[in-house]
Amino acid sequence: MTKSELTSLLAARFPQLVRPDADMAVGEILGAISNTLRTGGRIEIRGFGVFCLSYRPPRTGRNPKTGEKVDVPGRYVPHFRAGKELREAVDAG
Repeated sequence: MTKSELTSLLAARFPQLVRPDADMAVGEILGAISNTLRTGGRIEIRGFGVFCLSYRPPRTGRNPKTGEKVDVPGRYVPHFRAGKELREAVDAG
């Protein structure tokens, strides 16, 4: 599902919410998640899951084209862990 599909679904489900307002609401929620992760925070949505940052330590990689060694710096990457209710709902199909 894309952001525009989510906006359309939200606007269709709630008729009092016009599409530009639904687009703004989705944008604000995703922006809040991004800003919280950017500042090193953690987002927990009960029944859905947890967004947090994981650290990948520096390592030595290889350029696949030339085969030469390349130093890859350490970095933080976003990580999502599904909650129990979401896992059970997906498993039930």
